[in-house]
Amino acid sequence: QVQLVESGGGLVQPGGSLRLSCAASGSIRSSNVMGWHRQAPGKQREFVATITSGGNTNYADSVAGRFTISRDNAKNTVDLQMNSLKPEDTAVYYCWTFNTRSYWGQGTPVTVSS
Repeated sequence: QVQLVESGGGLVQPGGSLRLSCAASGSIRSSNVMGWHRQAPGKQREFVATITSGGNTNYADSVAGRFTISRDNAKNTVDLQMNSLKPEDTAVYYCWTFNTRSYWGQGTPVTVSS
């Protein structure tokens, strides 16, 4: 079993920044890919970004150039730095990893509004 706990969500104005953090515990290995997904109200959950243990990253087109994913393999943490936030980034953000199956955190809400 893997446990994921997110933090860092909140309310921010358009153009602002937020940093999300996720701490993994349990049967987590530094080799596991980690990432972030999000679910906006009334929409399906969608991919945001992933990062491998070697630091290879992948981003959704909608966030590329604005969001940066990073991880600390020693601490089993993954962060998402979100810059130039837009109202359409409003969603609940979920930390994700895979270890024989997908694991999800409980989610942290991000609201971008003036």
